[in-house]
Amino acid sequence: MRPSALRQWLGAWAAYLKAGDLLVLALALVACGLSVVTLWQGGRPDRAVIKSGGRVFAEVDLTVPRILEVPGPLGATRIEIQPGRARVAADPGPRQYCVRQGWLSRAGAVAICAPNQVSLALSGGNADYDSLNY
Repeated sequence: MRPSALRQWLGAWAAYLKAGDLLVLALALVACGLSVVTLWQGGRPDRAVIKSGGRVFAEVDLTVPRILEVPGPLGATRIEIQPGRARVAADPGPRQYCVRQGWLSRAGAVAICAPNQVSLALSGGNADYDSLNY
């Protein structure tokens, strides 16, 4: 769209807007901005839940650094834990989606290595969503 056509289109709409309309629009934008800032923040995680084959393999505290080898049908998945965060460091799966997710640091964050049937979920605090499962 050319700049002159855009100005013409905006000018046509401006004729229909009143001061109250602009006020409502401004208040709606402020409400959206505030809701993103206050409601879209996951809490700080306190533990990691690691599953293999749909069963809990380990539930570890996120205060002590450690590396876990989790067995799966394709081989071992290596999970690295650091204070306040965790990641899938290596996985024998073909596409490496769970490895590419990088460090998880918010409560409710999940990395799923579907081909190897291994998952890593952070829990505690206020999660961004209620649950995920596969």
